[in-house]
Amino acid sequence: MKMKVTRAVIITSGLLAVMGLFCPSSIWAADADAGGAVFAKKCRTCHGKEGQGNPGMAKVLKVEIKHLGSAEIQGKTDDELAKTITEGVGKMKPAKGLSADDVTNIIAFVRTIKE
Repeated sequence: MKMKVTRAVIITSGLLAVMGLFCPSSIWAADADAGGAVFAKKCRTCHGKEGQGNPGMAKVLKVEIKHLGSAEIQGKTDDELAKTITEGVGKMKPAKGLSADDVTNIIAFVRTIKE
């Protein structure tokens, strides 16, 4: 009996791991509301309350901060957005102190932004 239970646990664990690797991320629910709260704390200073970009910050940094609802930003994959958030790009510094769930939730929030 113990052997059957152990085998079942191993098989189930393996299947869940494979699903996590090969299923689209949309299957695992992200929380856009939670992402909005993290966005407000970590991203809003530069990206604005509604993702429109902060003109004052853009002027100080001498950059264009693209609207997060633009086709260019919305056309990026979740992986590309995650990399930008965690590693930064250009003059954008990486957001520090974020968990993997925070990043996923921020991406879910960004997906709700319309230009």
